[in-house]
Amino acid sequence: MPSTRRTFLKTSLAASAAATLGSVKLSAAEKSAAAREYYELRSYRLKPGKSAEALDRYLAKALIPALNARGVPAVGVFTELDVDKPAATSTPKADSPVWVLIPHASLESFVSVSAALNTDATVQQAGADYLNAPKASPAFDRVDTWLYVAFTGFPKLAVPAFSQRRVPTRVFELRDYESHSELKALNKIAMFNAGEIEVMKDLGMSPVFYGQSLAGPNLPHLRYITGGPDLATHLGNWKKFGPHPIWAKLKDDPQYKDNTSKNTARFLAPTAYSQI
Repeated sequence: MPSTRRTFLKTSLAASAAATLGSVKLSAAEKSAAAREYYELRSYRLKPGKSAEALDRYLAKALIPALNARGVPAVGVFTELDVDKPAATSTPKADSPVWVLIPHASLESFVSVSAALNTDATVQQAGADYLNAPKASPAFDRVDTWLYVAFTGFPKLAVPAFSQRRVPTRVFELRDYESHSELKALNKIAMFNAGEIEVMKDLGMSPVFYGQSLAGPNLPHLRYITGGPDLATHLGNWKKFGPHPIWAKLKDDPQYKDNTSKNTARFLAPTAYSQI
């Protein structure tokens, strides 16, 4: 065999082997990513004084059944509460946005559902008054949307037992932790994975999801939801969080210093048709 031909074959085989190895590595990375869910979080902003009746009908009768039919098992729908912590009481927040949490098993699910759902004839029929609302009287003002990927320490959404039992007094808390740089945001996520999530689980705070922001307003940040069967229980669990030995060690660890620049907490009540 001529030397030039032998050299060509060796080079080709080496390149092929390298390409195959690269493909194997990529496949492993893809499998790792596939183990973590993605979350779409929507905030439907209503015009002041505007009823959410048409939006509620659309979500309950059109959107959620269509999502369930497409393999999305649990959709959360919430409105905000004004909370008096010392008294452990709450009242509905005036002109609250409607929050919708949609879990997806993959990015493909997020893309296909978002692109095609409202072209479905069944959805169009069930949500006709919402989708065909007149310009002078829209069902909402605008919709804000965020996309998240689940933390490695909590890769799947969890529906708390009290939600499965439809406990009417159940309450949730949505928290945003913003950071002043992308690296610090990743550091805060690492802090959660290193023990903060376990503290919340240990205290019975019933985490629903933890998400790293990929797209949407106010980046970089993370978001998560915890909850309880009632407000007093939930607030009581938070009081036990600060003294917990794992948290005490984490917050004093210099590697996690200054990784959060702003915290926002919203208390949420599920709608009658929420699946969380």
